[in-house]
Amino acid sequence: MSRHPTDRPGHDVAGPLDGVRVVELAGIGPGPFAAMLLADLGADVVRVDRPGPSPLGGDPAHDLANRNKRSVLVDLKTPEGPETVRALTARAEILLEGYRPGVAERLGVGPEECMADNPALVYGRMTGWGQQGPLALRAGHDIGYLATAGVLSMIGAPDGPPALPANLLGDYAGGSLYLTTGVLAALLTARATGRGQVVDAAIVDGAAHLTTMIWGMLAEGTWRDARGRNLLDGGCPHYGVYETADGGWMAVGALEPQFYAVFVALLGLDGEDLPDRTDPRNWPLLRAAFTTRFKTATRAEWTAVFEDTDACVAPVLSLREAAGHRHLTGRATHTEAHGITQPAPAPRFSGTPGTLRRPPAVPGADTPDVARDWGVPELLKDHR
Repeated sequence: MSRHPTDRPGHDVAGPLDGVRVVELAGIGPGPFAAMLLADLGADVVRVDRPGPSPLGGDPAHDLANRNKRSVLVDLKTPEGPETVRALTARAEILLEGYRPGVAERLGVGPEECMADNPALVYGRMTGWGQQGPLALRAGHDIGYLATAGVLSMIGAPDGPPALPANLLGDYAGGSLYLTTGVLAALLTARATGRGQVVDAAIVDGAAHLTTMIWGMLAEGTWRDARGRNLLDGGCPHYGVYETADGGWMAVGALEPQFYAVFVALLGLDGEDLPDRTDPRNWPLLRAAFTTRFKTATRAEWTAVFEDTDACVAPVLSLREAAGHRHLTGRATHTEAHGITQPAPAPRFSGTPGTLRRPPAVPGADTPDVARDWGVPELLKDHR
């Protein structure tokens, strides 16, 4: 496994968020991942864990969403707990929480309470449905937010059920990335004006926002509101996946004419004998021709044919295979840190790169250090 250039021993360049203090109220899913993004970029992220077992179980040492963080234990249900958290937020620039609406307020660590001591605090809230709306107080998961936002209806074959994109599009793309963008934008304002604000990041909002381009295509009539019948959703035969002779798959993205010409030539077909690809009525014939050809060789054989060409064709790799791909190893996209193979920090910065400084935080392990570094002796009263 290649070592990421920003994870080499002795590397002492601080990340772009060096000096930014972040308090994360422990949760699951998109909130912790957003805090990890900030931590990867150099922020000092202190995760406030509650006493007792993790809500999801598992080994904290393998919870990579908690890398680069420090953890303290605070019981928010004790009389001293909220005061201890407020002492932390008084010294922070950003707070992240992922409770249902109203829970943080009931615990005594809502925006009003925390910003009373720190008016410049950026208070980031991560939920599925948002802080307001008819479903705001309802439980939910990634799959339901994608379904409601219209995203799930777009993924999958036209004659089959919608396909599930793990929890990448909702939790992390529509949730974590929007929360991170929001709190960093609000941080710029807070530093300029001295006034913090609440950032309401809802997965359903972010997932809907991801479809902006599609809404434009709907308006101009170039997108059908039906799964698997469009240019980018698998309906187009030169933008899709094909099974190989050994049960593998190849991904084809030959949209532009010049790339399409290379694709069909390397596939072993005469482009002049093929029907016009710009007419959707010809798509079934083209798909049948491509399907037949791909079935004549293995994934490895087709990879050798298309690699290092502009045909825009790639093998569909598993996670473990991807970590060993020559391009990803050449860029050190994955790295081995603290005994675990994992994606390296992204994006990359020429002057202040992100680093993998700490293994996943074990709940409560850093309480004495944080109490000292942040000047919050109240933490030691709750430390077990």
